Amino acid sequence: MKTKEQKIIEFDINAPATHDSNIYGLPFTEQESSIVIIPVPWEVTVSYKSGTARAPEAIKKASLQVDLFDADVKDAWKNGIFLLPINKKWKLEAKQLRKKAERVIDCLSTGKKGKSAELKKLTKEINEAGINLKNWVKNQALTQINNGKLPALLGGDHSTPLGFLEALAEKNPSFGILQIDAHCDLRKAYEGFTYSHASIMYNALQIKQITRLVQVGIRDFCQVEMDVAKQEGERIKIFFDHEIKRSLFEGYNWKNICDAIINSLPENVYISFDIDGLEPSLCPNTGTPVAGGLNFEQAIYLIWKLATSGKKIIGFDLNEVAPKADEWDANVGARLLYKLCNLMALSQTTRKIDLSALENKWTVEKEMAD
Repeated sequence: MKTKEQKIIEFDINAPATHDSNIYGLPFTEQESSIVIIPVPWEVTVSYKSGTARAPEAIKKASLQVDLFDADVKDAWKNGIFLLPINKKWKLEAKQLRKKAERVIDCLSTGKKGKSAELKKLTKEINEAGINLKNWVKNQALTQINNGKLPALLGGDHSTPLGFLEALAEKNPSFGILQIDAHCDLRKAYEGFTYSHASIMYNALQIKQITRLVQVGIRDFCQVEMDVAKQEGERIKIFFDHEIKRSLFEGYNWKNICDAIINSLPENVYISFDIDGLEPSLCPNTGTPVAGGLNFEQAIYLIWKLATSGKKIIGFDLNEVAPKADEWDANVGARLLYKLCNLMALSQTTRKIDLSALENKWTVEKEMAD
């Protein structure tokens, strides 16, 4: 059997990827890879459009078209990225439970009363499945962490990483979350579902080891979410999309804003990337698209700045990619996933830079204006 070193010597990064290989056409096994991705094909509680359960398979297929040279990370591919096999049990259960969730959501959205006992029973069944999924994801993540891997999660909808966050909380006394998203996801048990995609950050805040939640690109939110943010005080920092855009229009640059975002984060950072944090042209089929958002290079620049700041990216998720026949969403998702993997690995080796010396002009002047 060939060693990893032999595979690196023999592997041609310029050759076309083969369809029988792992993600990105890389030749490495799970044991040989530094980064291991946990696929979670789950979309039970999505409240508008579905499709994100197909993302892991579609992104793997699209990844074979991604060139492996990364200008930001020398020989990035040599770290090894491995996508675990998709769990067929969860895929089947998600499909079955989605139909039941649609029954509940339809009654709520149309005002149909339905049978109260039936709806309660369906909601309870879905919530119990959410607990089971959370525990499974947690065990998967702990296995990879204990094996010395850098874990990542590929959804599925945004409810999927909660168990991952619980696993990180067992291994880290404190960490923060950088959430790139159109939505706050701070609703408690949205539509009656405890583990709703719209409740992920509300649930994450129940984990005491998460000391800061920094949200970027937020442009669709409700009053109750603003109330939660106010109650949490300094624990939540929101960089609203409209404030970012107005600052850019008025002469501030993206570097200054990224410095402010990074300065708001603690030393250890988890990235939760909902694809709808990007402009809808990059993810037209995502479940809940919202006008506005970051362009691709803005998002990559922010993550690169974080990775080279001396702060460590200890894990990430990418979710809500909903591929259709043209595969555009999967194409964008595959390229974003590759950069997230490479920059997470880079953050493990970058020396610390004193960000406190940077003048946080954008935040300071915004607060003074307010």
